[in-house]
Amino acid sequence: MHEYPQQSSGREPERGQGRRKSRRAMWIGAGVAGALLLGGGGFAAYQNEWFDGNGETVSFGKPAAPAATDAGAGGKKAEPSAPAGPTGDPDVQMPSGPKSDFKQTAKLDDGTVIAKTRLAGAKSGFEGDVWVWAPKEYDDPKYAKSAFPVLIALPGGNGFPTNYWADRSLGLQKAVSEGVQAGTSLPFVLIMPVLNPDNKYYYDGADIPGQPKMGTWIAEDVPDFARANFRTYKSRDGWAFMGSSSGAFVGMKTLLHHPDKFKAVIASGGEITPDSPLWKGHQAEMDANNPEKLAEKLIRSGGPDVYINFQVGTKESGKDRMTKFVQQYGKGPVKTTIRDIQNGEHNGWHYVRGMKEGSLEWVSKVLKGPKPEAG
Repeated sequence: MHEYPQQSSGREPERGQGRRKSRRAMWIGAGVAGALLLGGGGFAAYQNEWFDGNGETVSFGKPAAPAATDAGAGGKKAEPSAPAGPTGDPDVQMPSGPKSDFKQTAKLDDGTVIAKTRLAGAKSGFEGDVWVWAPKEYDDPKYAKSAFPVLIALPGGNGFPTNYWADRSLGLQKAVSEGVQAGTSLPFVLIMPVLNPDNKYYYDGADIPGQPKMGTWIAEDVPDFARANFRTYKSRDGWAFMGSSSGAFVGMKTLLHHPDKFKAVIASGGEITPDSPLWKGHQAEMDANNPEKLAEKLIRSGGPDVYINFQVGTKESGKDRMTKFVQQYGKGPVKTTIRDIQNGEHNGWHYVRGMKEGSLEWVSKVLKGPKPEAG
């Protein structure tokens, strides 16, 4: 039973018994959804396609085919082709290595796979799981020397020990693939790390004194991991976040904290201010991780421009917080929009629908896409 997609109920479990009960109801709803998915003969497809090859080692990015080494007409052997390298665009960065060991966790209908690895964060000191997915275009020979934009997808709820965006039933990967075919989305590489170091607290994606350095994990170690394994852009023009609930907060906060490294965020149903109970006694550090204060600082400094696209379902609360933020801080370099998801509730399925209805196209317009090799 797949219960965790509905954990996008987010940051509320720390705030009272009534909300814990509400979250439990959402878990039950996820179980019902799973039953509907598996009913009517769906289990065979789920078993044969979704799990086909799970646990097997996979890699991303096909190596350049070597040239023939047989003697040609002149009697000389041809030299092997050189490894693919960036051409034309100095912003392209080829994988720096070392390569991670990826194991498949799901297979999509188009043959692409979601895979998982274990990352020991060199800068944070935290070790956790990361899931990845690359679109079909990533292995297309005409893009072999091009970088791809990265979308770091952050979950809500506990965000540990799983990242529910790696569950193909939510449809995030399919939404990107369909958007590419429709011309409304860039072919993003998705990086899906755990958000918290345990399921006891929310750490606000921050380096709370005395706690695991989750801010460094998200802002430094995870992007370094992506650069080690994928063809990426050196500049912030190829880097963005998307997240739901607590993941939306962390994505927005990290964007405003590091506008030199990231350019945009799709923030769905999220909070606006930090509220981890672990901040007690650390007000200055908490303020340094407050998106409102970070936005004020960015406005005073005059940039660089960042782009925040809020998503909110018409059947959930929280739009008032987003509207207040837009009114107070949506100016100068802080570019903001709010997308209403009609009949949308506080869950990942509806947030993906909002992305398909416009948010993927929005983020694709502010980021840099891959460039095919001429010829």
